Order: sequence, then C-alpha cells, then structure tokens
Amino acid sequence: MKQPNLFSLSRREGWRRYADAAARQRPERLTRTQMKALGEEAAEDYNDARHDWHANFGIVNTPQLSTIHEELDQIVASNRQDGDRIRSAAVIDALPGLGKTTIANLYGRTFDRQQMRRLSPVTDGGHERIPVFRVGLTSNTTLRTLNRMICEFYGHPATDRANAAALASHALDCVLSCETQLGIIDDIHFIDLDRRDGLAVSNHLKWLANELPVTFIYVGVGLAERRFFADGLTGKNTVLAQTARRWTRLGVDPFRLDTDQGRAHWRSLLKTTESRLVLAEHRPGMLVRLADYLFERTSGHVGSYFTLVLRGCYRAIRTGSEILDRTVLDGVRLDEASEQARRQMAAALAHGTMPSALGDTA
Repeated sequence: MKQPNLFSLSRREGWRRYADAAARQRPERLTRTQMKALGEEAAEDYNDARHDWHANFGIVNTPQLSTIHEELDQIVASNRQDGDRIRSAAVIDALPGLGKTTIANLYGRTFDRQQMRRLSPVTDGGHERIPVFRVGLTSNTTLRTLNRMICEFYGHPATDRANAAALASHALDCVLSCETQLGIIDDIHFIDLDRRDGLAVSNHLKWLANELPVTFIYVGVGLAERRFFADGLTGKNTVLAQTARRWTRLGVDPFRLDTDQGRAHWRSLLKTTESRLVLAEHRPGMLVRLADYLFERTSGHVGSYFTLVLRGCYRAIRTGSEILDRTVLDGVRLDEASEQARRQMAAALAHGTMPSALGDTA
C-alpha cells in the first residue's frame, strides 16, 4: 500500500511539498472484466489507487474560487508600495463548508509558484526564498503563540524560549530575510474580542501589517457578526476601528438554483466532477441526472458536496456497484448541518417552491 503523503501547511517543509507537488496520475478506468482478471493483491492495489485519486483528484475551478482569486490578484498587485506604506489585507469570510481555506491555500500556492519561477530559490542575501507563509490559529491563541506560530513556520530555533516581543522580532527577521510577500492566517474567528488576550491578538495583527512588508490573507467564519471589523467597538466608537478600513472582505456563497446562471454553475460542477471519477460503471450524465438530489443533500455547499462524492466513490468500490446512484449515495451520512437541511430542501423541491437544478421552475 502506498504510504500516505503526510505534511502540515503550517511548516515551511510541508508548504514547500504542497506548492511543488506534481499533478497526481489518474488510474486507468478498467472494465469489470478487466478488474476480474486482476489477482487479489493487484485488485487491492488498484482500488487503493482509486481511493487515493478520488480523495485528491484536484480542484474544480468553481465560479466562487475564480471570483475570489481575481479579487486577490487585484489586492496583491496593488500592494507594491515601498516598505514605509501600509498594505491593505484581504479576508475571506463565509459560513463553514464553502471552501474558504482551500481558496486561500490555492491562491498562495499559485503565487508561490509564480515567484519561484521568476526569482531564484535563494535571495541575494543567501537565505532560502519563502514567498508565502501560512499559519492556522487555535482557540487559545495569544500574542505570544501567534508570533511563535509564524516563527515555527520558518523553523526559527528560538521559538521555545523567547517571549512575545522577541518572537515578534524573530518573525520580522524571517519575513525580511526570506523575502516573503504573502501571509495566510487561517481560522481568525478563534480570536475572541471579548477577552483581553483576544483584543491583544487583534491589535497585534495591525502591528504585523504595519511592520511586515507582506499582503495578508485572513480566513474566518462569521467575522462581521463577531464585530471583528469593528475591532470589538460598539456604537459611535466603531468609526475609530482600523480593521474595517484596512481589510477587504471577500464572501463565499453556496451554489444556488434560483437563477438560470446558478443552475448552470451547479450542473457545470457536476459535469466536471463526473469527468474525474474512476468507476467501472461510470456513464456520462451520471451526476447531472442526480442534480436535484445532490443539491438536496448538500444545500449547495461545496465542501459537503465533495464529501458526499468522495464517500460515495469509496462505497461504490467497496460494494462492487461501481456507480454513483441514489442507492449508493443514500448510504452515505454527511455532516449534521447537511443532514438537517436536507429535509427542508427536499420539501421545497417537492412542493415547487425552489427551482430544479435541471431547469424546471415553480
């Protein structure tokens, strides 16, 4: 069995592997007759390769992803000021399961590859070039832990013993020495502005933006509702908030069926996914014919959709059905939010209060 490709994007070695990884090789789609001709071990290896492929068959370029990447291109391209100028930041703020982290990581990978292609892997000062750093916050992130996470990404040796101020200085040195231009900070909704530590971290993000010559991309859930853009201020004091003036909020919407364009986008997602599946009984239109059912199961949330497809493919291979149909997919349990929404969505589609993904309108 192939060893798992384990790495963490919060370490430069893991990010490098992610950024430099070649496209995976798609397994050949065998017929049932060809699969029966395989020996037991060869069949096991073939199925394992298919499981790996379905879990990692690449990113579908959805309209949501394309739109945000275009916005990020504008923000990054306009942040070419000299070091004395404060750069604006982007924040991808949306509900869970809509691909926020994937969108940010993919943009960072593309940016990293572009910079490594244009520039040498070693800076003029003789340091390793690291175009992008990425960290993910935790529920107990403090000023010190945020600085430590950045230093740990670069592998700085002083992360265990230094205080918050020293770690901030080390982080600045790492960014400058490695000529980093983009910083991704995920899960910033873990910063609790109602706590003293949370306010300190929020204010420290401003310091980082002031001192580090990078464009920041933040990723979080429900930031507007958490008063994140108001820096925790209320009433007339919200006009004093710096975050709302410095950050550009980029939302991610689920797929929708209430417009012709929305239905076309949903069908396009299904068609693209179909083309990448490796199942013996695969037929063109296999998923498109289930368009309403798939929307009912996932509410148009791309994360839930791909989870359903991935688990469905695993089940189709394990059971020998070799096809994604309602029988197979009905045996797949999804996240609780999708399961709760499914009943409401099914009722809406059945009563004609929601347009069909196939083009039928109420």
